[in-house]
Amino acid sequence: MSLRKDKQKVLGETFDDERIKTFLQLQPSDDLDADFHVLEKAYRGMKADNFTTFLKFFLESGRNINATNQDGKTFLQVVKHHRLAEDYVTALTAAGAK
Repeated sequence: MSLRKDKQKVLGETFDDERIKTFLQLQPSDDLDADFHVLEKAYRGMKADNFTTFLKFFLESGRNINATNQDGKTFLQVVKHHRLAEDYVTALTAAGAK
């Protein structure tokens, strides 16, 4: 599995706390770890400030910020190489991701 290397901006969509929390309910359609899956979906669908808020809710709900994909990589290990992911990497690191 690979993620796009470039992060596109999400324009024109408002994310309040309730909208952000809906990402916690997403389920993978394959055998991908559910925690890794929601981190990926939030990353792809949110601006960095909303992603930071999401991480707070993610951790409060007891989710694993160091969940791995099928290749054994954490979400931070995957996105830290993306050209436009600096703010997301900062948020993940501050939240305890390795």
